[in-house]
Amino acid sequence: MSTLFKAFLKIAGVITAVASVAAGIAFIAERIEELKSYGKELKHQPYGIYERFVKRPLDCFLSTGALIVFSPILAVTAVLVKLKLGSPVLFTQERPGKDEKIFKLYKFRTMTDERDENGELLPDEVRLTKFGKTLRSTSLDELPELFNIIKGDMSVVGPRPLMPQYLPRYNKRQARRHEVRPGFTGLAQVHGRNAISWEEKFDWDVKYVDHITFLGDWKIIFETVKTVLKREGINAAGEATTKEFMGNNVAKEK
Repeated sequence: MSTLFKAFLKIAGVITAVASVAAGIAFIAERIEELKSYGKELKHQPYGIYERFVKRPLDCFLSTGALIVFSPILAVTAVLVKLKLGSPVLFTQERPGKDEKIFKLYKFRTMTDERDENGELLPDEVRLTKFGKTLRSTSLDELPELFNIIKGDMSVVGPRPLMPQYLPRYNKRQARRHEVRPGFTGLAQVHGRNAISWEEKFDWDVKYVDHITFLGDWKIIFETVKTVLKREGINAAGEATTKEFMGNNVAKEK
């Protein structure tokens, strides 16, 4: 066995050990939260053993391992963001998570702070640089969300966290996307990402909430990798953000 291969096995062993500890802590934390909720009516009943006992520890295992493995990429990206876009390197924004609890989402910034003569920020499409578009199209800007997953704000797979101002605009069915932790990726991301309508996205989100499985999650993860590599469903050239969700007051469910 070569020295290089032995070194690789040692590094892999350390990463696995650290990720396993994180998974164990997550499992214990979930059981504590479960005890706190004992006797209370749950908004969301876990679909099965995987969702109840395995999903959260697996999230921590995968995100901790990914954070270690991708740390060189994170470091290089952070330096480039600092040089090309300035400070702060991380962009933080409040988003609603499970049960609509607000948390701070972490991303690499992709836009400058350019302002007009009145001190107002210029439109997004002006402040979004070529470098920023590259970060978005490759999803490198979303790597800091690994910290959100480790913290328990997010999951590897789940409905993407949207803006807090959208909360009053959902109908009853659409609001069910907040019964579970939001995800780094989800069914909507592998079925069109930004190329499908809001209604279609929410349909995929609710479908996921009602049927969370081990094989289903891994299928979404692999499909996400393929989607990112092909850069499918990315915003059209020159667009900085997707069209705002205005809600559907006509189709309110009882």
